[in-house]
Amino acid sequence: MKYKQGNYIILNKSAIAREIYSFEILCPEIAEIASAGQFVHIRAEGFTLRRPISICGIDKNKGTLRIVFEVRGEGTEKISQLNKGDTIDMLAPLGHGFTVNDEFKKVVLIGGGIGTPPMLPLAEIYREKSVVISGFRNAYAVILQDDFKNTGAETILCTDDGSAGIHGFVTQPFEELAKNSGIDAVYACGPMPMLKNISKICKDNNIFCEISLEERMACGIGACLGCACCTVRNDEEYFAHVCKDGPVFNAEEVIW
Repeated sequence: MKYKQGNYIILNKSAIAREIYSFEILCPEIAEIASAGQFVHIRAEGFTLRRPISICGIDKNKGTLRIVFEVRGEGTEKISQLNKGDTIDMLAPLGHGFTVNDEFKKVVLIGGGIGTPPMLPLAEIYREKSVVISGFRNAYAVILQDDFKNTGAETILCTDDGSAGIHGFVTQPFEELAKNSGIDAVYACGPMPMLKNISKICKDNNIFCEISLEERMACGIGACLGCACCTVRNDEEYFAHVCKDGPVFNAEEVIW
């Protein structure tokens, strides 16, 4: 696994929703080797353990990565206090990303909450071939919808309380799409119950599905063995590690 560690300049910072921030980071050597589905590991000043954040955008020409993250504790709060022009201590790119296939004619990208950002690099790859289904708690938590539309993807928005888009969960519109068939692949990231349901729908409809798991991580490179998850390989149970073997897995490999 190739990865780099260093201090990189934040080119742009913006607040895109309540307690959700977007950083554009200049890191040419990382952008050159990064792929959709991988993540970065960021050191927050004053904290021993780094914080894993999904890659939301890769611009190899500009040599930049984009990350979008939610403040969920003291570590991410400290990271959110960084500003344009500051440097950020980053270990990246880490993990196993999504499988991209140019022959796919129609894909569905499903993001739940802060699991939505890693879907954007896929939308930028598949563009008009993709349908993006995003789910959020309410209208105040909605992010990246214009970014998805700018790729040419069809977008479907859901909120738990009905304050924006469809009133309900992402599984509702997806199940309807799955029944109509014609889907070559599904990629998803979000809460475990959502991923479990998406995986079942894909299995029932014989659709290839990859999911990105969220997990607490310490080292980020598979050394500490702290982010184990139970999977199946060659018909045997296998404890994989989300940071190294994932975060992306074939949905049929994961034991729920």
